[in-house]
Amino acid sequence: MCGLLVSESQGSCFDPALESLRHRGPDAGGSYSWEGWRLGHSRLSIIDLGEQSNQPFHSEDGKLVIVYNGEIYNYRELAKRHDFRCRTESDTEVLLKLYEKRGAACLDELNGMFAFVVLHKESGKVFAARDRMGIKPLYVDRRGGSVGFSSEVRALLELNPTTEWDFEGLRQYIKLRACIGAKTIYKNIEMLPAGHYYHDGKVCRYWSMPEGDQAAPCDDELRALIVDAIEVRKVSDVPIGSYLSGGLDSTVVAGVANVNDVWSVGFENHNEFEFSELAAEAFGLEHHSCVTTKEEFLDIASMMVKQRREPLSVPNEVLIYLMTKQVKKKNTVVLSGEGADELFFGYDRIFRWAGSCKNFDLSEFDRNYCYGSHRDDEILDAAVERRSGDTALKSVARFFQTKHLHGLLRRLDNSTMMASVEARVPFVDHRLIEMMAGVSMEYRMADGVVKAPLKRVFGDLVPEPIVTRKKVGFPVPLSDIFGLTTQEGRSFMDQWLMHNLAVLSGSNELYDEVLNSIEN
Repeated sequence: MCGLLVSESQGSCFDPALESLRHRGPDAGGSYSWEGWRLGHSRLSIIDLGEQSNQPFHSEDGKLVIVYNGEIYNYRELAKRHDFRCRTESDTEVLLKLYEKRGAACLDELNGMFAFVVLHKESGKVFAARDRMGIKPLYVDRRGGSVGFSSEVRALLELNPTTEWDFEGLRQYIKLRACIGAKTIYKNIEMLPAGHYYHDGKVCRYWSMPEGDQAAPCDDELRALIVDAIEVRKVSDVPIGSYLSGGLDSTVVAGVANVNDVWSVGFENHNEFEFSELAAEAFGLEHHSCVTTKEEFLDIASMMVKQRREPLSVPNEVLIYLMTKQVKKKNTVVLSGEGADELFFGYDRIFRWAGSCKNFDLSEFDRNYCYGSHRDDEILDAAVERRSGDTALKSVARFFQTKHLHGLLRRLDNSTMMASVEARVPFVDHRLIEMMAGVSMEYRMADGVVKAPLKRVFGDLVPEPIVTRKKVGFPVPLSDIFGLTTQEGRSFMDQWLMHNLAVLSGSNELYDEVLNSIEN
């Protein structure tokens, strides 16, 4: 929905730093100063479009000030439950009132995606929080003896350009195509972890995935919750569209949501338009195909890296951005299918492997999952986070739900907000995550069928050719893009990762420096 920036030591660069977030919120902006603190906000207006809901937003008694990025989908229900009398129709005011009433415990009641910072003017301290799954970003800057928060790392670097590479974060990136946990590629700039809050200098967990086995839901229960997760994400005062790749997940979302505009992207001779057009026709929706070229791909990728000051994760991040620029012409909100593969074991090869082996083998995990072709067992071992008594399947399932998915959500937020569009992810509703945690592989992959429950409960909605087709990743032909510059011993994915770091650092040396840091 927006971009936020909070700094304890303002400096003269605050306004330019806030301006660097303007793409996240081009509709309104403002800042507020109080005894050394400064809070800034750039607004993408989606709920209650009037000026009365602009931020920074103050409590009625003036003691609290909030800057907030995201959407609380159950805000009307919360206002009714707590008998809040509001000046606006915005979820921002409900969130602040709920925090004012319950403090950190308010987080347990929220259904949504959010990152927010509240300044307590009487104490001069701040409270910050991030949603359970990390859908919305929140960076924490601890350089220079003060603290700052931002929706993007670039704004923090605008405030203070003095920084160093964090080689552990860089190692995570070139092995897993994303930073894991709190890490970034910069020293002393971290992400507030998903499901955590910050208060009085301490970071505390308020939510975690349920542990242990649990029974599978019945089909009616599963369908009802998925439908509700989609429907609550339609709350908006601006037009909503939906991505429609031609795969099962986006087709379920588009079919249930029944919004007017659906969007697909691909290359001229490398796309899934046949299936997305089939679904759009079946649902009676207006289908928009966005076509890009291999020639512009690397130029756009380089532009995105330079603007963000971070490397891109998967190559299709470029395609999502290009598609979303077209989406913006008609829709300010778009629904997306992230999260279904993690819930229903849609990554066929690796989940079949994990389900078939007695003990987890790090080398096999590397072979089945990882992106960089080099070895880095230390990074992998820390990322998988195996626990006593875990089967290989439980370790892999937890990794995908907490680490892999987080990378995909970062990709989605980065590429959509760069185009001033908010993406919403129904399959990442925490109620669904909790419902499916610990449910057996036999249920999720019944009779060996990938995503069997999703196919079964929505078989009456999704066209049969989409139900039965083999899963296809978001297609980017790296072999064509990098084919003329193939480097011996390095895969096309290696070259993609190298390209990102070269653009970011201004030289081709950083990638090799990271590899050398592994050996040393």
